[in-house]
Amino acid sequence: MEEPFKINQKILAREVRLVGDNVPQGVYTTDQARKMAQEQNLDLVEISPTATPPVCRVIDYSKFKYEQKKKTRELKAKQTKVVLKEIRFGPNTDEHDFAFKVKHAQEFLREGAKIKSYVHFVGRSIVFKERGEILLLKFAQALEDLAKVEQLPKLEGKRMFLYLAPKAAIVAKPAAKPAAAGDKPEKKAPKPAAAQEAAPQEAEAPATAEADTE
Repeated sequence: MEEPFKINQKILAREVRLVGDNVPQGVYTTDQARKMAQEQNLDLVEISPTATPPVCRVIDYSKFKYEQKKKTRELKAKQTKVVLKEIRFGPNTDEHDFAFKVKHAQEFLREGAKIKSYVHFVGRSIVFKERGEILLLKFAQALEDLAKVEQLPKLEGKRMFLYLAPKAAIVAKPAAKPAAAGDKPEKKAPKPAAAQEAAPQEAEAPATAEADTE
């Protein structure tokens, strides 16, 4: 397999521009740059061949390739595969069948799939295209809590298409914030009346004893 970058002896330019933290940056002859890489037991790697002069770095090429592959895998893993589900109607779809298809569409949208719904006109039923448009708009309205319209009803040949995409997930409300330092503390509940009356009696007991000693 051909290497994606030129390294060491495969770099044919007479001069290169070195970048990076481990070398003095500037323009050097390719031989000088190779020697600087060899002194660090590293590789001279051409990272921008179209620049004038080409831009190179002094790095461990094996480690560099590993990091590049790792980034590529991470990007692929983050890419979400979009699933497109088809739902077909006839121009004379009854209410029971309509509700059944709406239920299926709700399940698809909750799973993150897009919806491609269409009305198929057979033979002379094409004259009822307005009926098909009304049906698709009614379908979109029934799913408005879960879906947004990507394309309004559009006639293509003998079919009228409507495209829906799932709405973004609703963010949960944050928990109540703790009281700030400047907030006033809650007032304590008043003591029962019986407890308030008992306190003065206990305080007066010593005074009564002094009077008896006189």
